[in-house]
Amino acid sequence: MKRRTLLASPLAAAAAWAQTPAPARPASRPIPSSGEEIPVIGLGSWITFNVGNDPPARANCAEVMRNFFAMGGRLIDSSPMYGSSQGVIGEGLKKLGMPRGLFSADKVWASSGGAAQIEASRRLWQVPRFDLLQVHNLLAWQEQLPLLVSMKAAGQLRYVGITTSEGRRHREIEQIMRSHRIDFVQLTYNPLDREAEQRLLPLARERGIAVLANRPFREGALLRELQRYPVPAWAREIDCVSWAQLVLKFIVSHPAVTCAIPATSSVAHVRENMAAAGGRMPDEALRQRIAQHIEKL
Repeated sequence: MKRRTLLASPLAAAAAWAQTPAPARPASRPIPSSGEEIPVIGLGSWITFNVGNDPPARANCAEVMRNFFAMGGRLIDSSPMYGSSQGVIGEGLKKLGMPRGLFSADKVWASSGGAAQIEASRRLWQVPRFDLLQVHNLLAWQEQLPLLVSMKAAGQLRYVGITTSEGRRHREIEQIMRSHRIDFVQLTYNPLDREAEQRLLPLARERGIAVLANRPFREGALLRELQRYPVPAWAREIDCVSWAQLVLKFIVSHPAVTCAIPATSSVAHVRENMAAAGGRMPDEALRQRIAQHIEKL
C-alpha cells in the first residue's frame, strides 16, 4: 500500500519517510494508574508480523522495530491470536539487543489454561515479564482477569487490561471498567469509528484507565480510500503531510487516548507514523474538522 502525501510522488514519499528524522521528543501521555509516561504512538503486530519462518520477512520486521525504537517508540502490542507475530517480535528484540525502552503489551486469549499460554507468550517474546497483559476480546474474562490481577500483585506483571475491537461488546466493556480496577482498556477508535466517544472514553478519564486505540487505519482500508484525495492544505497547521499522520493526530489528541497502535511491515510507514508523535496537535475544533472532512470523502 502506498500512502498519498503532499510530496511529488509515492516513490518520493517512500524515500522521504525512510529518512524522516526522529521527533525531538515524541509526545507522550501518562498511564493514569502510575503516572509512567509512554509515547502516544505504539506499534501493533496484527497481520503485519505474522510472517511465519520467512527469513527476509522476519529481518524486515526487525528493521521496522529498529526504526520504531530509533524514533522514540516504546509500546509494542501482540497476542497469541496473531500467528507467528510473538516469535517474530522476540527474534527482533534479541537481534536489537533487547532495547531498554521496550513496553511489552500482550494478551491472554484462552478459554482456560491462561497461565500456561502467558508463559508460552513470554518465552516467545524472550522477556523476563510483560509490562501489560490484556484479556483479548473478553474471552473468558471472568477467569482470566483475576489471573492477571494476581500476577500483578505478585510482581509478575506491571499492568492489567481488557480489549475489544470494531465496536464489539462495548456495553460489557463499560460494565467491567466500572466494576473492576484495571489499568488499560484497548478499543477501536479513528475518525470513522467514534462510538467510544459516547461512553467509554469519558469513563476511562473518570476511572483513570489508560486507552490503547487499535485499528486506527481500519487495517489499511481507511488509508486506501483516503489516498484517492489530496491531503488538505490546512493539515500543515498541525505539521501533517500525509493522511496517516492526520488520522493518528486526530486519535491521540483525544484527551482520554494514551496511545494508538498502528501495525505496519514498512520501515517508511513506521517512521511516518512515529513522526505524528511530534509537532503541533489539533485542538477540539480542528479535531472536529478532521472528522467531518473525512466523513464527507
